[in-house]
Formats: sequence, structure tokens, C-alpha cells
Amino acid sequence: MRKQVLIAGGGIGGLAAALASSHAGWDVRLFERAPIFSEVGAGVQLGPNVVRRLQAWGLQRALQEVAAVPAQLCVRSAINGAELARMPLGAAMVERYGANYLSIHRADLHSVLLQAVGARADMHINAGQTVESLVQTAQTVTITTSARKTVEGDALIAADGVWSSLRAQLLNDGSAMPTGHLAYRAVVEQSRLPAALRSDGVTTWLGPQMHVVQYPLRRGELLNIVAIIEGPAPANMQEWDHDANAADLERVLARCHTPLQDLIRAVPAAGVQWRLWPLSGRAPLSSADQMAQGLVGLLGDAAHPMLPYLAQGAGMAIEDAAELQRALAMDDLDVHLRLRRYALNRWQRAARVQARSRRNGRIFHASGPVRWGRDLSLKLLGERVMDLPWLYRGDGSSASTL
Repeated sequence: MRKQVLIAGGGIGGLAAALASSHAGWDVRLFERAPIFSEVGAGVQLGPNVVRRLQAWGLQRALQEVAAVPAQLCVRSAINGAELARMPLGAAMVERYGANYLSIHRADLHSVLLQAVGARADMHINAGQTVESLVQTAQTVTITTSARKTVEGDALIAADGVWSSLRAQLLNDGSAMPTGHLAYRAVVEQSRLPAALRSDGVTTWLGPQMHVVQYPLRRGELLNIVAIIEGPAPANMQEWDHDANAADLERVLARCHTPLQDLIRAVPAAGVQWRLWPLSGRAPLSSADQMAQGLVGLLGDAAHPMLPYLAQGAGMAIEDAAELQRALAMDDLDVHLRLRRYALNRWQRAARVQARSRRNGRIFHASGPVRWGRDLSLKLLGERVMDLPWLYRGDGSSASTL
């Protein structure tokens, strides 16, 4: 008799978990609180470590139709515009790591995964239902949804995001905390930008207490722009998407390089409104018990919310799902041991990425002597600093030390 996994959350992590569980031979019941499956937001960068997982699920062609392949990664000073370092992407990444480095609109990635999930015969999708509570025994886990439905399964995967209510019930370890960093984000049609501001690569502008990242989306038709500054968070932290005042951002960047200011001003000039995203996070995972207990596993931001300074938030959720697939397919093990194997093979790698992301945030926003040392290291070492073999080669299943 086929086993049944219950999955809470219909975002990228939940869809990846559903697809992976189906490939492992399980029946899947997926619960999403929104009445219609959709995804908003801006861009996502997918390193080759992530693209390989998506290719293994047969999604290469679907990705090619909607993603962009950035030509290079360039780091510049936000103050004077000087190029600090450059690394080729494209064919160089394929040769080195076996897959492209892609940039994709979050909604496009969500759509690719949703279509793949919808094509699976063993998938039961329940929209408009939040998983509100769980009870587990030695053999089963039972959930109650916002529709007052009770559903029993052999395992539960909580992929309900950084503010996961299921994590709170399982671990009782408090909520995610504000970081003091605010992300202003916008997606603009490149055709509506002056030619000098269009881009086919990833550019990161580094400045004191701020940085800006820009890269192409949707085959290069769109440009994703994210400006992260330090400042007080909105009162409602759990509402991740807020109206943003363009004048506030322009004021913060008033001392930056003129072309960067031109890029920021070009967003409202193109008829696009900035959106504000307050960043929250948690300390790096400290044990496998924080990823799985009994018949319940946590995945993606519910387990290890990632700050965006390593561009691996969606990537770590997809890696989690790939490892979940391997674990669930171990038919000779009891289910709780499969989830334990999943957690043991994931927590240290996820913790390492969490820690490096937090460290990058400090480095990106450095001032004074630290900033000078950072810039000198980038100028002298260039690609050797920017390339991350431990991340891009990692198979997502082996433990790593911090």
C-alpha cells in the first residue's frame, strides 16, 4: 500500500516537496492557504547546485522557456562605480559545475513547479486551506485545516514559510526575528529603461549600510532590481509585501554613483512602484532535531530562513526537496527513520549557507577599514573570492561543517 505524505504550503518549497515526494513513490496531499495557487515577488537566482535538481525532475525545457542566463557576475562600488571584481557565468558555469546559473521571476519558477505537480497522477491539491494543527503518534500524523477537515497521513512536511505555525507547534522555539535590513524591490521591462541602464548580467553595487543587486529575468525581457538598506522594520513583520516610497529610497542613495541613482529613479519613471520587504531570519540550525521530529519534517524557510546575501533561499528549499525524495524512497526504513535521515543529511549544509548569508550581509554593508579590506580583496583575488565550489558542487546530501 502506497504511503501518503501531507504537505503544508504551496509556495516554491511546498511544490518542490510535493514533486519530490511523488517521484519517491508516495501519494501527496498538498494544502495551500490561498484560494488560488499563485506567486508574487521579484527575481530568484538559481545556482548550478539548484538547476541540477530541477533538471533531474525533467524541468530543463520548462526552465529554458522562462529563465534568463546571466552572462557574468560583476561587483561594483556603489559610491564611485568602480568595478571591484567580475566572474563569467553562462558556459563557464556549465563547464565547471554541470549546469547553468539562471535568474528567473519567482512567479515563473512557481508556475513551472505547479505545472509539474499538476501533471502527477498521485497528487491531491487542496487550495484555500491552511494546516492549523498537528497531532502525531508512532505510526500516523493527523492535521486539522482551516476548513475544519481532519486528514491523516504517514508523514507531514511543513513548508509554510518563515512564520511557520507548524514549526512553532513542533519546536516551540519562538518566531523569526527582524534583521534591521529592508529590501526595496522592483521588476521593470528592459525596453522601458534607457539603453545605458539595461543589463544582461548580475551586478551587485556595494556601499556603507546598503547594497543593490540587478539582473535579467524572463529571457532578458525584464530587469530585477533589489536595494537593501538598513533601517527600522514595519510594524507588521508577518506581512512581507508593503507599499514603498520611492523618495525614501532615493534619499538613502543620494551619495551613490550617478548611474546607480539613475537606475533607481528609472523605476518610477517606467511606471513601476517599489515594494518593501522587511527581512527576518533565524540563527543557523544547530541540530537535525530542528528539521525533523518523529513523522514531521520542516523544509525551506520553515526550517532555515535564508537571508538573500548568498542568493540561495529558493535553492536550499529545492535542495531540501531533493534530499527528501531520496529519504522517502528508502522503503526498508520506518518513516520516522527516513525523516531522520533527511534531517541528518541536510541540517549542516543549510546551517552553513545560513551562516555565510548572514556574514555576507555584514561584508556587503561594511564601512571604514572593513570596507577597504573587502574592496582590496575583491580587486586582488576577483573570481577566486566570488566563486563558491563548496556551494555549487554540493550534492545537498552530505553533511558540512560551518
